Amino acid sequence: MVKKISKALNRQNSLASASIILIITLFISNILGVFRDHFLTQKIPTDILSTYYAAFRIPDFIFNLLILGAIASAFIPVFTTLITQKKNEEAWQVANSIINIAMLVLVIFITTLFITMPFLVPLVVPGFDEEKQRIVTSLARIMLGSPLFFGLSYIVGGILNSHKRFLAYSLAPLIYNVSIIVGAIFFADKYGIVAIAYAVVVGAFLHLMIQLPSAIKLGFRYQPKIYWKHWGVKRIGIMMFPRSIALGANQIMLLIFTAIASGLGGFSVAIYTLADNIQTLPVVVFGTSFATAVFPSLSEAISQNKQTVFVDHLKKTMRIIIFLLIPVTAGLFLLRTEIVRLILGSGFFGWQQTITTANTLGILALSLVFSGLTPLFFRAFYALHNTKLPMVIMLINVIFSIVLGKLFSINMGVLGLALGYAIGDVIGAVIAYALLRRKVTISNEKEIFFFVLKVVLATLIMSIAIQEAKVLSGIFVDMQRFWGVLAKTSIGLGVGISVYSLTCWIFGCEEIQSVKAILNRVIKRGPDGTKI
Repeated sequence: MVKKISKALNRQNSLASASIILIITLFISNILGVFRDHFLTQKIPTDILSTYYAAFRIPDFIFNLLILGAIASAFIPVFTTLITQKKNEEAWQVANSIINIAMLVLVIFITTLFITMPFLVPLVVPGFDEEKQRIVTSLARIMLGSPLFFGLSYIVGGILNSHKRFLAYSLAPLIYNVSIIVGAIFFADKYGIVAIAYAVVVGAFLHLMIQLPSAIKLGFRYQPKIYWKHWGVKRIGIMMFPRSIALGANQIMLLIFTAIASGLGGFSVAIYTLADNIQTLPVVVFGTSFATAVFPSLSEAISQNKQTVFVDHLKKTMRIIIFLLIPVTAGLFLLRTEIVRLILGSGFFGWQQTITTANTLGILALSLVFSGLTPLFFRAFYALHNTKLPMVIMLINVIFSIVLGKLFSINMGVLGLALGYAIGDVIGAVIAYALLRRKVTISNEKEIFFFVLKVVLATLIMSIAIQEAKVLSGIFVDMQRFWGVLAKTSIGLGVGISVYSLTCWIFGCEEIQSVKAILNRVIKRGPDGTKI
């Protein structure tokens, strides 16, 4: 059994199997995230939960600013180029250099933030009273341990991705969410929100440990050295800088949103975060997963000067994301209240919070397709070794989101923040695609246009069917009980999926066969293609 697990964790994955692994594990991870939020809202009063989400923003800012940009935009393309050229020794030198630089920088930032936290928190949540600001300070200091573990973990994950080993990388978020769930179920009653903060740090540590053995198996050996003069290290530094600025701007936007929400009511920070977590599930499963899986192939195609192959991968991935996310947008919007009630409606989370969260979710859902395509477009730029354009696009996105979010929140409250964020996402995705077309020739765009029209028409037919199913099922089920809400939601989803699938089949959408093949592979075969 141990040998089989080890073999599965260290097996190289094709694009198809990588997509399946990422879809399955990201789906499970996000389902666990749903359970995590369910237990958090059950165990923790909503206004106190707002302090946790506000505190989380600070260590998350450090991780995104210093690490995530380097891995996604710079480390993987450079590391992939080295291993493609069979320069394995140099690849490990670069990996060790980035790890050591990351540890050094993170320790400096974490120490500085720990000391200055009491002065930063009033800026992050000016609308919180003194007691809540004290809680935020305490929680943020505890969670400062997570960026260090996450930083190392994502570099190790970049090594695995470059070698097209996705299983261990994909299991890491599951372990992280399980840690928080365990903290909520077994320790929150006794220790309160502090238990969740410690669970975050433990989860980040486990996030690293689940991936490290696979990296060692590939040949990674830690060396306390930094090869400052290596071109790869210099290249990563140059490439990551624009991406770090972009991610930093996005994190600043979230901090500003948190500051605005802190003055909109006791639980507005939690409401916005919970709604965003729900809409993130389809974005990650049907957008980020495909973008992550295709990224090494895009980088490889460019490194081999095969632009036609690059465009082919890009177009196929675009179509499958659009095919999945347009109907998901409609389903999420139509069933938003039922979904929120099912996930969060227990314990301290009452009907008022449910309605506000559902309406916030409905607004965020409007930009779902654009949010799902943006990671793909950005990774296409990264594969082209261009991180400046994504930086500019992200800055434009952030500026629009902040200005519109602040403006709309004056009259709409937390719903205004969601609307500003959604409009910013739409603008960012449209600009990204327009600029990408100037870098590579995307052939047969008319086919994509007519394909989108088919998907939209199929979605409209599906939406009518879902609405009718909601009305009819509402007559027979008790919406005051959990099983009644579950039945109504299940009927709506079942009818919607069936009608959409049938309509797309009639329209001749080839993606219906792609999804069918993926599902058959998931059900009947393992990620490596062997029968289960």
